[in-house]
Amino acid sequence: MNQSIELTKPQEPWIGSRGRIGVVIPSTNTGVEYDCQRFIPEGVTWHFARFWINQPELTSDDMFMAFIEAIRPTIPLAMRDILTAEVDYIMMGMSAETFWGGLEGNAEFVERLREVMGPDMGLTTGANAVQAALAKFDVKNISVVSPYQPIGDAQVLRFFEESGFNIISNIGLKCETANSISHTPQSDVIDCVLNKLDGDNVEAIVQVGTNMSNSDLFPTLEKMLQKPCIPINVATIWHSLRALGINDKFVGKGWLFERY
Repeated sequence: MNQSIELTKPQEPWIGSRGRIGVVIPSTNTGVEYDCQRFIPEGVTWHFARFWINQPELTSDDMFMAFIEAIRPTIPLAMRDILTAEVDYIMMGMSAETFWGGLEGNAEFVERLREVMGPDMGLTTGANAVQAALAKFDVKNISVVSPYQPIGDAQVLRFFEESGFNIISNIGLKCETANSISHTPQSDVIDCVLNKLDGDNVEAIVQVGTNMSNSDLFPTLEKMLQKPCIPINVATIWHSLRALGINDKFVGKGWLFERY
């Protein structure tokens, strides 16, 4: 006798049972996805939405500003799209716009996104994530490396200074396009950190610019310098997971994930 089996629909989706994190990234970006794939706790899934970069050139302050202005209308569209995947949380996988205008500018950026995502969805921005990571280490004197032109670095430093940090050194590598950021030689980053940014009065090294992945490199530099070295992608991944109550630790991937 044939006997049918009635399947009961689960109350919660089994994909991403501990957390489904939507990640909004520039269409030119490959660094964020690479770094997220280094941190995948059991039961957590990353879901990516790209916003269009129709002006990737970053060769001058004027072109950098044109890049910022071009992405402002496309970011909310990517946010709209990723919300249809029923994600539990949103991580902004882009950097410059989250620092623009300092603390007030970051807050206004979040408010603009809330017009699309609503008041209840959790959100991590790059600026807030690095701020929170530095607070865990209780440091004040930092040095910062970026792929930016001077106009971009000025906004990053403004945010950190308004957050109560002292900027000891800053190097902007002046990458020519949004794509070329991901091609930054690690030897250039090593030279920059060891020979230009570090010093006895520097308590932590920060890297911003999400397409410049340093998740593999910075844990080694951290051990060499014996001080926190925080890449922005690692900070945003950590901040997003901890906001969801996911406290898994990763050994060998930097002090932030090992200690907090």
